Amino acid sequence: MNQLLDKLQNNILVADGAIGTILYSEGLDTCPEAYNLTHPDKVERIHRTYIEAGSDVIQTNTYGANFEKLKVFGLEHKVKDIHQAAVDIAKKAANDETFILGTVGGFRGIKQEDLELSSIQYHTEIQVATLVEAGVDGILFETYYDLEELTNIIKATKRKYDIPVIAQLTALNTNYLRNGTEINDALQQVAESGADIVGLNCHHGPHHMQQSFSHIELPNHAFLSCYPNASLLDIENSKFKYSDNAAYFGKVAEQLINEGVRLIGGCCGTTPEHIQYIKSSISGLKPVSEKNVVPITKYINQKEQSSKKQNLTSKVKSRPTIIVELDTPKHLDTDLFFRNIKKLDDADIDAVTLADNSLATVRISNVAAASIIKQRFDIEPLVHITCRDRNLIGLQSHLLGLSLLNINEILTITGDPSKIGHLPGATNVYDVNSKGLTEIALRFNRGINTDGDALKTKTNFNIAGAFDPNVRKLDGAVRRLEKKLESGTHYFITQPVYSKEKIKEVYEATKHIDAPLFIGVMPVTSYNNALFLHNEVPGIKLSEDILAQFEAVKDDKVKTKELSIKLSKELIDTVHEYFNGLYLITPFQKVDYTLELANYSKSITSTTQEAIL
Repeated sequence: MNQLLDKLQNNILVADGAIGTILYSEGLDTCPEAYNLTHPDKVERIHRTYIEAGSDVIQTNTYGANFEKLKVFGLEHKVKDIHQAAVDIAKKAANDETFILGTVGGFRGIKQEDLELSSIQYHTEIQVATLVEAGVDGILFETYYDLEELTNIIKATKRKYDIPVIAQLTALNTNYLRNGTEINDALQQVAESGADIVGLNCHHGPHHMQQSFSHIELPNHAFLSCYPNASLLDIENSKFKYSDNAAYFGKVAEQLINEGVRLIGGCCGTTPEHIQYIKSSISGLKPVSEKNVVPITKYINQKEQSSKKQNLTSKVKSRPTIIVELDTPKHLDTDLFFRNIKKLDDADIDAVTLADNSLATVRISNVAAASIIKQRFDIEPLVHITCRDRNLIGLQSHLLGLSLLNINEILTITGDPSKIGHLPGATNVYDVNSKGLTEIALRFNRGINTDGDALKTKTNFNIAGAFDPNVRKLDGAVRRLEKKLESGTHYFITQPVYSKEKIKEVYEATKHIDAPLFIGVMPVTSYNNALFLHNEVPGIKLSEDILAQFEAVKDDKVKTKELSIKLSKELIDTVHEYFNGLYLITPFQKVDYTLELANYSKSITSTTQEAIL
């Protein structure tokens, strides 16, 4: 057996604490891992200080030294050099009894990452290979939020190297991972993947870590580890700060040992003083071989939200269905807006879609408008949600508020960047994209929040996705649509289409997809409008014949409208040859156009209710 694992058979080992915390307190202005190359003496001093404080195990200064994180600092070409230097520094600081772990941090954090798992595995293998070749005693995978990523990385490592693996998840909740998996079950999966030591690190201080470990069973074929943060995070004078609580930390460490932990250290905010108190507190303790596990209280019978109305997905699968887009005003005079809503309601339109500050232009909150529509009218509001304006906290609060208002029809979109709007200096958030937002909404539909904890009531969101067919290569757009479908999107709404040929092309390209589409139709309102669409809107091209027709009537408003309605009706004819879903985009608040086209759609589809699938 490996010396590290052999030592843990009958002993508790004390690891080190944070490296970055100390470097940042000394004025670090780059990533901590860069100091392996530029200030190796400072990193060595920190290692020595931890060993002097009582650390039996130290870890290399390589937590964030992967390709993606180093790229931010222009150091992506230094991945191997940084890892090699880190091991050399640790060896120089260590004594004969010190174990050195090569540290690798997770890629997938709280924010959504676009990296494919294969790419993550490729970059992680470079890190692991360099650390193993440099002579570490074990590999420490730490701060992994994503269970799939961690288990795959462990398996790949174990297939190639005969070296101890310490694998630590990070949970936002004391009971569950963010996908709803119980922490105990998750650690069992980590152990089954081949990890020799499994545990938790980061996010929580010692108190909440102790709560988590009270629910964790002793693994059959692995040891437990725990690296808590010093405390909750605070901000003082614009600087991050943790509590000065080393003595308290040491006392809780004793409780963690009684919960079965055999390798204990510290994460963010911890210092050599914390390690010194841990060493003192656990002196003389021996590993536990059995424990009482506290079961997690579960909310099994979650309330289901009742919905009397048939959702849009069900409607469009069974019959022709019309939704209409109507932008909320840029001002507070809402009389015309709500008069138009009433007209749409009286015309039995199935839903009105409300954009979320489209084109990065400030408008009245679509949620406020949707709430009033729900109170006053029968028409269903379909609320767009953009990822541009809200972070992960705001997006989740937004979704919960929508559910509370019984607004269940939503369209998830990434959102136009602020630079194209009226406030180009405004901040873009984009913590997630439309795919990530869809996954959050679906998790809420299962009654689970992003901490993995229970919402106690399941939401009832019916989720639309956007589809732009006005691209050079439609097959690429269809592949993106398929990925959205895999993420759980229920149906799709297209950008406006201006040719019968394009509608047929969309049908042929998407007929294999088991999700309804609403095809967008937006009337051209003038010759200038036609020129703008043709020349300035990416992907949209009007035929020379259509441009000529609008030019011929450009000075006659009545004939221009007649032409617009005529051409739009021809498109609607083609839409209903292939699709049940019609999406009418109201141009410039001209609801009379929309109503005439909606009535036409109803007139040509009223003779048959057979679904077009």
